[in-house]
Amino acid sequence: MSLRSRIAAPDDGGAAREDGHLVAVYRAKLLEEIDLAEMSGLAAAERRARLERVLGHIISREGPVLSSSERSQLIRRVVDEALGLGVLEPLLADASITEIMVNGPDSVFVERAGRVEQLPLRFASTEQLMQTIERIVSTVNRRVDESNPMVDARLPTGERVNVIIPPLALTGPTLTIRRFPRAYTLPELIGLGSLDEQMLMLLAAFVRARFNLIVSGGTGTGKTTLLNALSGLIPSRERIITIEDSAELQLQQEHVIRLESRPPNVEGKGQITIRDLVRNSLRMRPDRIIVGEVRGGETLDMLQAMSTGHDGSLATVHANSAEDALMRLQTLGSMSEVLIPFEALKDQINSAVDVVVQLARYADGSRKVVEIALVVSHGREQFRVATVSRFVPQPLAADRIVRGRFEHLPLPRSVAEKLYVANEPLPPAFGVAEAIDALHTRQAIG
Repeated sequence: MSLRSRIAAPDDGGAAREDGHLVAVYRAKLLEEIDLAEMSGLAAAERRARLERVLGHIISREGPVLSSSERSQLIRRVVDEALGLGVLEPLLADASITEIMVNGPDSVFVERAGRVEQLPLRFASTEQLMQTIERIVSTVNRRVDESNPMVDARLPTGERVNVIIPPLALTGPTLTIRRFPRAYTLPELIGLGSLDEQMLMLLAAFVRARFNLIVSGGTGTGKTTLLNALSGLIPSRERIITIEDSAELQLQQEHVIRLESRPPNVEGKGQITIRDLVRNSLRMRPDRIIVGEVRGGETLDMLQAMSTGHDGSLATVHANSAEDALMRLQTLGSMSEVLIPFEALKDQINSAVDVVVQLARYADGSRKVVEIALVVSHGREQFRVATVSRFVPQPLAADRIVRGRFEHLPLPRSVAEKLYVANEPLPPAFGVAEAIDALHTRQAIG
């Protein structure tokens, strides 16, 4: 195997160790001639350019003899090790990669377009991987060692990082970097096949008419992406407070307050939970509250906010169906220290939640709105939903691409009338003409 191919993408342990040694040698030589601390005042691009020039002189002076492409590869890898994250640096520069998963020094996976693939990349050693991890967590003033073997943090550049190391991780230090995709608009999601125009019209009407809406789905189904797109429908004059574990939402309105929870410090103190932020947000005169994900006792506070004057709020929850989402909210609400009977929680959910939007991710990597369901149960009765839109998939063809159609059903009369009174345009696909005719008749009689 050529030096060029080994430097670019080592594909066996021996080659990785050899190249790691070569990179380590030249990194040490580079640091002998340049003090990185003295260069900290320079812009990142200028700092990298100066290191590349100095390293080029070192290689010309001391060898080895390389082709121009091999020389460029070596310089890039050495400077990546000196300034950046080494093996991970080209992956972070690839905009098509949405998730990077390092399962020990010998296994690197990435997610592109919803599909996970393994790359022919390896760290030279566990020590090199740990150095990379330590460099990452140090940027957010965190540390990772045997006494603190798990770290979950957000980098200054926005990526979410999770680290777990031995003895908890048996396969070696494990690193997951989640890169948040750019914000999509609802028309762009139509272009991707996630929903159709009739769904867009209906969801837009729900948001503008201040329906309380829950976005439900499994991991990686696009809940945050859809939540962000829906938030774009909120009028710019309204005061919006977003509450998240890791700030992912990218709202474009002017009057937005972004709140983010905080984990405990190394002494186990200073934690600020989602629940703390939800409670505080109620004192901030919000028009809308958007919770990135409810996963514990804060669910009760969110439900109370939805049913006590903060209509039009949005949140996401992990669940596999619309009915499951409501039961999940009931379970999460019971995790509060406030002892509330399950039946009372049922009443709270039935009065607070108006719409559940269910998402799914298919084997071809596509993400779709598979159901829009209205909560039609009342009081303490068992949860009931009325599906008004759903995705009906076709049998898979040889290309394994998921195809299908979006099917729309009539809106309940009470919902159609509420949208009409709110002066929201009613999508014709949802059979609302009869409900509106009945409303006109009642108005005429009155």
